[in-house]
Formats: sequence, structure tokens, C-alpha cells
Amino acid sequence: MPRASFMPRALRWILASVTALVIVLGGLTAAVLLTTRDRPRGALDTDLSGVTVSEATLAPTSKPRPEEDQTSDRRCWRFFGGDPQRSLGRPELNLGLPAKPILWTRGLDSYIEYPPSYCDGMLYVNTFEGETIALDSETGEIAWRTKVGAEKPSTPAIDGPRLIVSSKDGAVRGLNRTNGHVLWTVQTSGKVESSPAVVDGVVYFGSTDGRLFAVSSETGRVRWAFDTGGRINASPSLFGERVCISTYAGSVVCVRRKTGEEIWTTYVQRDTFRDESFYASPSTDGERIYTVSRSGTVVAMDASDGHVVWKSRVGGYGYTTPAVARGVVYVGGFDGKLRALTATTGHELWQTSVSGRILGAPVVLGEYVFFSVLETRTYAARVSDGKIVWQLPMGRYSPGIATERTYFFSLNGRLIAFRGRNTL
Repeated sequence: MPRASFMPRALRWILASVTALVIVLGGLTAAVLLTTRDRPRGALDTDLSGVTVSEATLAPTSKPRPEEDQTSDRRCWRFFGGDPQRSLGRPELNLGLPAKPILWTRGLDSYIEYPPSYCDGMLYVNTFEGETIALDSETGEIAWRTKVGAEKPSTPAIDGPRLIVSSKDGAVRGLNRTNGHVLWTVQTSGKVESSPAVVDGVVYFGSTDGRLFAVSSETGRVRWAFDTGGRINASPSLFGERVCISTYAGSVVCVRRKTGEEIWTTYVQRDTFRDESFYASPSTDGERIYTVSRSGTVVAMDASDGHVVWKSRVGGYGYTTPAVARGVVYVGGFDGKLRALTATTGHELWQTSVSGRILGAPVVLGEYVFFSVLETRTYAARVSDGKIVWQLPMGRYSPGIATERTYFFSLNGRLIAFRGRNTL
């Protein structure tokens, strides 16, 4: 009798456990399906709702200072990241560390969230107050300044006689590089924080309305627009025939450069119920695409088909576009640590810790990787081992750029020029 009464109770317990497990698994499956179903799918936008293009009736643009000018460095830094790939790396430079005394410094009366661009002896920088300013790279003297649109947390793009400038009023404008006069305006229905890039006379940028645009550098006329379905704050990365962008919806999207046709879209999961969200721009070495999510997940994707190759993490929030140079990816987090990861596997080579939060992108210049923290300090670490070998008591946000002879730091609303020690 005891045995007969024990078996039904055990069986009931097993059945209840199995039922509970089925319910839990069913709930998880439903959650995954709902998450997948809610993911927006991208498509070419042929209606261009809310987009207008206007051209100014001004005299043709004049030619900028010629490349042969011996007072200027010959190699240009035309876009945010130094190239359309947004690699943020020029490891071939041999400036040495910044040398004292300072060559010149210039306050611009406003924060500079992104570093300047450079070509033909001229620097071009946007400010958070909405100004675009052109400065002589040798003296720091202001050649012209213009204020059109709203805040400009971005880097101007240089394309021959034109300067392409994005703005949080939702507009991207082509300016005359000689005097800053507006040549054309493309108005989108969102805000534009994306730093433009120009390849073969076509400007590429994203808008918070979710669209990735390709427009003519000469006229601003829209070549194509791709609606990703997710808010875009990032800047596009271009390589070969591809344009890739990251979104707040947790996707990275690659389309064909000439037509806007979708090649692949990859959503990156944060956990069972949520996808990641991306503010940082993607960078690429042509083999893989690298970016970091706002939650701090570093992601490397195969550039050909978008599958995730590896993941890593930074501490705290992640907003820094990764720098890529010589097979190493450099990325910072709000925990104050800069990490060097192998590009192929994500294996951590080293990490260096400073006091503060890293928000802006690092940049590899020669044998050093420069980065800034929000707490007003900028550092140079050796790429070989991460040892801090130089620092400046100014920070916020991305440190700057360099040419063959000169460092140009853009920190807390001030431009500062240093010669490299090896160039003196």
C-alpha cells in the first residue's frame, strides 16, 4: 500500500515539472519570435518623403590652395576617421610624440565634439554651437567662419573645392571651401549627426529618420536612399562597393555603393529578449566590420555576409568608434580602459586604465594610440603594450588628427597644434 500511494505522487510531481518546463520554453520561444518579428526590415526608399534639395545661385567655387604648396603637409585627412573606412589609423606616420612648445592654440568658443578635417594647409572644424570654421594649419588664424543650421557634432568632409557639413537641423550642406558660402542643401526629416564621407563625387550620410543617403557632391541631388528601419546617429563606413551603417535598432546594414541595394542586414542580440543598440560608427579593414554597442559589446562581423565573427566587451557604456590598424582593434569604454584586441579573433592583447570615461574614438598615429576622457585629459599609449607615454591636461572628446609633421588636437573647444618630435 505505501508503494502504491507513493508512485502517483511522484508521477504527478514529474508531470508538473515537465509542464512548467514546457511553459517556460514556450514563453522563451514566443519571446524570441516576437523579438525577431518586431525587427524592422530595410528597403530602398523611392518616395523620399520629407526630403528637399535646394541649390544656391552663387558663383562657381574657386580652387583651394594647390597641393604643391610647400608650407603644408601633402597628405589630406578628408573625413572623420581619416578615410572612408573610418579606420582611425595611420600607423605609417613617424612623427614621434608631440613636442614642446605648442605650435599654436585657438579657442573656438564652443565644444568640438569631433576632430577637424585637413587638406592643402587648411583645417575645417564644426562646433556644437553650429559654426563651421576654416583655419590656417600653420598659424591657427581663422580664414572664415559661418553659422548655418544647428549644432554640428560631426567632422566636415572635404571633396575638392567643396566642404560637406551635416547638422542637427536635419540638413547636409555643400559649402564653398574658399569662403564657406552655401552651395546646396539637402533637408531630411530627421537630425543628422552622421559625419559625411565622399567617394567618386557622391556623399554618404545617415539621418535619425532611419535613412542612409547617397547624394551628389556637386548639386546635393539624391542618388538613392535606403530606409534601415532604425534610427541612425552613426557615420557610414565605405570600402570597395559597399556602404555600411549601424543603427539604434541593433542592426548593422551593408548596401551597394552605387545603387543602395541591400547586401545584408545583421541584428546583434544583447540577450534573449533584446537586441543591442548602436551609436558608435562602424569601422572596417575590408575583411571585418567593427563596432561597439551602447551596452559595451564589441562586435566583429564578416564584411562579406554579415555573420558575427567574435564578440568582446568594454566596461560600462560603449560609444567609441573602434580604431583599426595593423590587425589590431582599439576601443574604449566608460570604465576608463582602452583595450587592444586582435582583429581576427577578438583576443585581448592588452588594456590600459586611466581615471575617467572614454567617450570619443581613439586614433592610431604612428606607434601610438591617442585617446581622451571626459574628465579633461588626453593620453598617448604605445600600440605595442599599452603603456601611457604622454598626456595632456585637456580632454573631451575625440583627441584629433595628424599629418606628416603636425598633430592637431581638438579638445574641450580648443584646437592645439604640436610638431612631432621626429620632425624638428
